[in-house]
Amino acid sequence: MLSICLIFFVLFLVMSVSLFLMSMNFMIMDYSLILEYELVSLNSSSLIMTILLDWMSLLFMSFVLFISSMVINYSDEYMSGDLNIKRFILLVIMFVLSMMFLIISPNLISILLGWDGLGLVSYCLVIYYQNVKSFNAGMLTALSNRIGDVALLMAIAWMMNYGSWNYVFYLEMMKNDFSMSFITYLVLLAAMTKSAQIPFSSWLPAAMAAPTPVSSLVHSSTLVTAGVYLLIRFYPAMDDLLLFILLLIGSMTMFMAGLGANFEFDLKKIIALSTLSQLGLMMSILALGELNLTFFHLLTHALFKATLFMCAGCMIHSMNNNQDIRYMGSMIVLMPLTCCFFNISNLALCGLPFLSGFYSKDLIIEVLSMNYLNIYIYIIYFLSTGLTACYTFRLFYYSMFGNMNFLSLNMISDHSFTMLKSMGGLIFFVIMGGSMLMWMILSVPYIIILPLFMKLMALLVTLSGFYIGLETSKFYINYELKSLKFLKSSLFFSSMWNMPILSTFMLNKNVLLLSGLFYKSVDQGWSEYFGSQNIFINLKNGSMFLQTLYKNNLKIYMIMLVIWVTYLFLI
Repeated sequence: MLSICLIFFVLFLVMSVSLFLMSMNFMIMDYSLILEYELVSLNSSSLIMTILLDWMSLLFMSFVLFISSMVINYSDEYMSGDLNIKRFILLVIMFVLSMMFLIISPNLISILLGWDGLGLVSYCLVIYYQNVKSFNAGMLTALSNRIGDVALLMAIAWMMNYGSWNYVFYLEMMKNDFSMSFITYLVLLAAMTKSAQIPFSSWLPAAMAAPTPVSSLVHSSTLVTAGVYLLIRFYPAMDDLLLFILLLIGSMTMFMAGLGANFEFDLKKIIALSTLSQLGLMMSILALGELNLTFFHLLTHALFKATLFMCAGCMIHSMNNNQDIRYMGSMIVLMPLTCCFFNISNLALCGLPFLSGFYSKDLIIEVLSMNYLNIYIYIIYFLSTGLTACYTFRLFYYSMFGNMNFLSLNMISDHSFTMLKSMGGLIFFVIMGGSMLMWMILSVPYIIILPLFMKLMALLVTLSGFYIGLETSKFYINYELKSLKFLKSSLFFSSMWNMPILSTFMLNKNVLLLSGLFYKSVDQGWSEYFGSQNIFINLKNGSMFLQTLYKNNLKIYMIMLVIWVTYLFLI
């Protein structure tokens, strides 16, 4: 009998290839299609489902389906010990369908359906391993994303003033009309929560409590990129102030996440913070007006990040579910093929020449160098690029070199053939995808003319990042541990500038305590006393009294007779 994993793996792969070919066709013809399906027509009111198909939505759907097909194939082995693997696969499929819905919608209502579907299913997947840590992480994820959902609901309510929810018809008007620009600000807020920008960043590393295949799908091509994709669609509606806010927040997120990853020891959290850093990069380059570059980096990033998570999952799986990089070492000897895939993806993330990440990242940095921007943006971009190389090389050094700090007698090896096949399917695109997409997406090549020093700056920063990463990974050799010497500052940087503490203790905790108080005192308290509960108690007492009378009627008759006779004598 065919397994559910195999069926959906083949289905998604076939759909991905066909959508990719359609996308190329639409690109060549410079063709866009808006389909309107009338679902219900009652008198003069009609309910219409609108679908937007252009090269961008088709290409993105193709990539999402390709990555999810590989993830489903990977899950077949990774989750093989799970009794509820069918439920897990169905949740992943629901997740992918929600993302599809979001990608093809030019309408705020249907976007909200996809958006909420992503939020709900991501909550179910984060709490998949049912323990306290997962529940807390799921709650933080759900509550952070609710802010964005509420912003979208407010945008929908505000758009009722304008006759239609199809935002594609109003984009230019939103930019010029002050009252309509309110919608764009709400959409920006929604995109910031979904793409985990400052100050909503703390949920993304927390969501690592989910199984690794979920992390591979969610934090590469679906959930976190939904915000970036929505902003790409809404770009024509953005005014200068909004773009300035986006640039500032994006650059801060990029720097903060890059810095935090250098202090982290959890393998999955390092990769999650790296995702956050790349999302900041996408947001800030979008704010500079480079739509195609943002989309280009979004696709290349999805490829190598999915592969990174898969390799990390393979390592964790082999090491008895241990995620701490300090226990690793000499993994290249034990798991050569997985480590090759892992390092190729890591180098693509750093922007090593001629891997997929290089084509988008290098171009972004060079386009930035061409712009008239202040020194803050220039420095923070290059610092963040250096930090990317730094935490990558630190991870590389911890896991690949040195001594194995785990069990001295172990059976760690590349024995998982299904997982290797899934990673092998992606690794080809991690190597070749960048140049392929560059020819496709950028119909006119960018001509960048820079002084030699500025041209080599990106490469120099990456190389210096490699060196600093090597040095930071050696800190533990010193008897005077650097991170203990500067404990407060290292705790501050490693906890993403205290953001998880602010998100949980400052905001969620007090709100939840207050809601608990209201629930006890109002819902289960006074309203129960003056409402249904009190009526029920009185009726129950009355009926019990009557029941006592009916059951003991002879005795009670005799007692009443005695009382009556006594009463007569007293009178």
